[in-house]
Amino acid sequence: MWLLRLTWALAVLGIAAGSRPSPKPTAPPPEQASIFADLSPAELRAVRTFLMSRPELGLSPSRGGPLTKNTLFLVELLPPKKRLALRYLDQGGPRPQRQARAVVFFGAQAEPNVTEFAVGPLPRPSSYRPLRFKGGRTVPFTARPMTQLEYELLHRTLAAAMEPLYRLLRDSTGFWYHNCSRHCLTFSDIAPRGLASGERRSWLILQRFVEGFFLHPVGLEVLVDHQDPDPRRWAVQRLWYNGQYFSSPQELADRYEQGTLAVARLPEPPSRQLFSSYEPRGTFTTGTPTEVHGAKVCEPQGRRYRLRGNWLEYGGWSLAFRLRSSAGLQLFDLRFNGERLAYEVSVQEAIAFYGGHTPAAMQTKYMDAGWGMGSVTYEMARGIDCPETATYLDAHHLYDADGPVRFSRAICIFELPTGVPLRRHFDSDFQGGFHFYAGLEGQALVLRTTSTVYNYDYIWDFLLYPNGVMEAKVHATGFIHATFYTPQGRRYGSRVHSHVLGNLHTHLVHYKVDLDIAGTGNSFETMDVRFENISNPWSPGARRPHNVGLLLAPGDGPDPAPVPHRYHLAVTRHHENEPTSSSIYAQNDPWEPLVSFEGFLRNNESIEDQDLVAWVTVGFLHVPHAEDIPNTATPGNAVGFFLRPFNFFDEDPSVASRSPVIVRPLAP
Repeated sequence: MWLLRLTWALAVLGIAAGSRPSPKPTAPPPEQASIFADLSPAELRAVRTFLMSRPELGLSPSRGGPLTKNTLFLVELLPPKKRLALRYLDQGGPRPQRQARAVVFFGAQAEPNVTEFAVGPLPRPSSYRPLRFKGGRTVPFTARPMTQLEYELLHRTLAAAMEPLYRLLRDSTGFWYHNCSRHCLTFSDIAPRGLASGERRSWLILQRFVEGFFLHPVGLEVLVDHQDPDPRRWAVQRLWYNGQYFSSPQELADRYEQGTLAVARLPEPPSRQLFSSYEPRGTFTTGTPTEVHGAKVCEPQGRRYRLRGNWLEYGGWSLAFRLRSSAGLQLFDLRFNGERLAYEVSVQEAIAFYGGHTPAAMQTKYMDAGWGMGSVTYEMARGIDCPETATYLDAHHLYDADGPVRFSRAICIFELPTGVPLRRHFDSDFQGGFHFYAGLEGQALVLRTTSTVYNYDYIWDFLLYPNGVMEAKVHATGFIHATFYTPQGRRYGSRVHSHVLGNLHTHLVHYKVDLDIAGTGNSFETMDVRFENISNPWSPGARRPHNVGLLLAPGDGPDPAPVPHRYHLAVTRHHENEPTSSSIYAQNDPWEPLVSFEGFLRNNESIEDQDLVAWVTVGFLHVPHAEDIPNTATPGNAVGFFLRPFNFFDEDPSVASRSPVIVRPLAP
């Protein structure tokens, strides 16, 4: 049995399996793991070249030109079907054909849409076929993710619309939007884009374009309708300024010229030590040094892990991994001592739901797969994002680009001292001496990447421990999503600076955990701890409450607060047409999602002795505070879950480590 332990939950959950096979299988060679490897730059280019050459698709370059054209938006690996992969890995079957997933925006058609294709075989593609969503639904053009081209057109629309507001913005902020060179305004856009399926209306928060501009709203929010593929038909529909709504920029400008507008005047930002910057300021009262290096990770006798291609080995662990442009890290064929524990463990979605008084704040419900969460894996800094000793790997994405783009040092792998023993015991003789001491240093192998989704940075980790425990963890950092402060906004957040409100929000992260414990025939169990009053056998008349749980019994104290999530854990049968719980289209059409996770649960299938998938949601409520300036810090802002063995091994498997410390008294 393997346990699924949620770090924020009290329930202990498990996947039970039948008898274990004997003897244990051995891990596959690295060439077998390559069926899960990301597409190489050559493969990405080959897919693009092939599709661009097909006259029936009529594809044009992504950059420049109008939106009313057909473009290739995304190319990434299309993983093999599970049954084909297992036949190859376990039964010596044929190697699955290597294919790509290609997303095409058909904007030049009479009825624009988005279509996904399977393209192969790689490395020399010669055919393509459409990929179908459940129910045969097509992707509406309005559900497509944003592109750089659409942002450029949105910028032009906003620049023209802001011309009447030049004097108001210059006088109140010292910055303006059109024809600016140094004192420029920028914007952050909000999603979902509208209130119903088929709409594409975005609220834009105007901000001073300085370092950390996310924390510099100027009190103006603008609603732009950009649903039509022709930007000449785009229009500003509403404005919000300092607590009031206006129907047009001209109306707002007239109110300012008439002197009837409540103007929010902002001081000139300083040239140095801006509050939103990382520049050092202030002092620590102890005077201990901070200008010298702190503790560092070292490998005194070399690396204790092995990396061959996308196949990673460490102690008893082995796994294949990839970095999806659409959603991030994905592990395959996770094994311990050669025995498969999970076919897939992967990040699915990261969501942030906000509250607020301004229209942009109350509309904000970010679903980060729709923002290319796996493609914004920017270069990590040695010694800060990962230790200097780490192995760094590049990633190549073809996402809203006219070819593969290299992201240097997008992934790192390193062994990390945990700072606490994996296990230890001091066996006292209670007479000033001891019988023995034994301990094993705590270490874990970390597989890490980051996603910078505009203001927020996510640090994604998978940790492998020597005792057969795996941890999935995400840290949230970066800039908070902030809006302009008004007294009414205090109900929805904290005033973190003079004109800045940090908006209350909830982070939710969804994972897929396709456990295959001793084969694919698994069952789901929960272990409940109940309270029982029994007679004390050694003291008649006394009663002994067996309170072994972490919660108080009713009447023993206050009940814990409810956790506001729909599902901490959902378990379904594996289906090849349910590979993900979300999609890149959910952000811009959450009302009629192409992938409906609720639909996974409504078929009322048996989950006894079946191929099961656990879908795990972790998260936390973030109430912003002044200490989130300039950035949210990682301590206290991390969530995740553990996979732990439960009577799976005969003993702790880390006893195979040859590095314990055992101390015994000298013989008299």
